[in-house]
Amino acid sequence: MSWPGCSVDGSSGRREAAGVDWLENGLVFNSEVGTPMDAANVRHAFRHALGKAEGIEAAEWTPRELRHSFVSLLSDHDVPVEEIAKLVGHSAMATTEKVYRKQIRPVIQTGAKAMDRIFGA
Repeated sequence: MSWPGCSVDGSSGRREAAGVDWLENGLVFNSEVGTPMDAANVRHAFRHALGKAEGIEAAEWTPRELRHSFVSLLSDHDVPVEEIAKLVGHSAMATTEKVYRKQIRPVIQTGAKAMDRIFGA
């Protein structure tokens, strides 16, 4: 799989900060000491990043909103559901249709407004 260089290089600062405590696992996404991310690590990092954005209550958001927004944005821009299903790891496009396509409008509208505030659009 191809990753942007910034993703691959992103752990170098954490590696240096952890020093001898760093556990090299060859992971792109890892904890502060190089171990695999668990759900708590992901939520903490996500909310920490959101806490830097003005106008967003970080405690009200979870990484799941990113997944929903991703699916909605692709859907709204005419990406075929088969492609969306592959990108989110669904083996059947029916899962993507059932879980995501019908319930996203309010989330995406709120998310889009927040993104406009963040990125100044």
